[in-house]
Amino acid sequence: MTQSTPFRGIIPPMITPLRPDFSLDIAHTERLIEHLIDGGVHGIFILGTTGEFAGLSSAVKSDLIQITCQQVKGRVPILVGVTDCSFTESVDLAAIAHKSGAKAVVAAPPFYMNIGQAELFHYYQKLADVVELPLFLYDMPSHAKISIEVETAVKLSKHPNIIGIKDSSGKIENFQALCDAFKQQPEFKIFVGPEELLAETLKIGGDGGVTGGANLFPKLYVALYEAFEKKEYDAVKKFQETILFLCSNLYQNGTYQSSYLKGLKAAMSFEGLCEDNFALPLFSYTQSEKSILSSKFLLVKERVRQSFN
Repeated sequence: MTQSTPFRGIIPPMITPLRPDFSLDIAHTERLIEHLIDGGVHGIFILGTTGEFAGLSSAVKSDLIQITCQQVKGRVPILVGVTDCSFTESVDLAAIAHKSGAKAVVAAPPFYMNIGQAELFHYYQKLADVVELPLFLYDMPSHAKISIEVETAVKLSKHPNIIGIKDSSGKIENFQALCDAFKQQPEFKIFVGPEELLAETLKIGGDGGVTGGANLFPKLYVALYEAFEKKEYDAVKKFQETILFLCSNLYQNGTYQSSYLKGLKAAMSFEGLCEDNFALPLFSYTQSEKSILSSKFLLVKERVRQSFN
């Protein structure tokens, strides 16, 4: 399969708005999609880590894919996460994505069985053979227990249906190695996950960011990307510093391993973009924790406003 969609830029890993009973919050889903598109994003990625895919029922996943595609109406490309420990479940989810009008699927390694690079290569080859949409690899070693090594990514890129990778290793040297390895394959797209590295990865050859904070302030992340495209590097530096300020104030509260997602969803609830309901085993901040976060969020909002002046 050839790549027909120009994947690039800021593609937020959309949070999944949930109701208290863990069903999909359709009204907030539609509102959030419009917020992202109004913010100028270049695509939307659903059912990733930030979208809590591992805790969602198959019914919620199916509903989210169909509603997102219906709401977007082709205005930006939709990428759908199909990561699962079951190969069959991933294939079935990819089929729903294809039928609904998504443009690509994204898969992290299956995360329960102990596997090595040979099994990982075989898995992705089989997945790419079967799915009808272009496939992005998703390197998320902190959650999947295994890294997609650069050599494995290079081998997999020979498959005509594997078109890129999202690097969430958090290691700039890994991203640099990917860019070096694919210097002669510009059609193979390389995106960064951690937004703390967004500006740096663009400078070394990245194609964009799948950045969680763009759920909240899409215009900020799009402005950084567009400033880089225009070679306005002072503006890039200013926007990146604002992003780092956001990360330090919203993602690092409390001692939870899940503080990134807790902080992001709570901050979005302050803006009316979702309710801060989570799929188990996650749970939201307490009222006292939200009160502390609310004060920090006001500082972040002001910093974002100032960065456009």
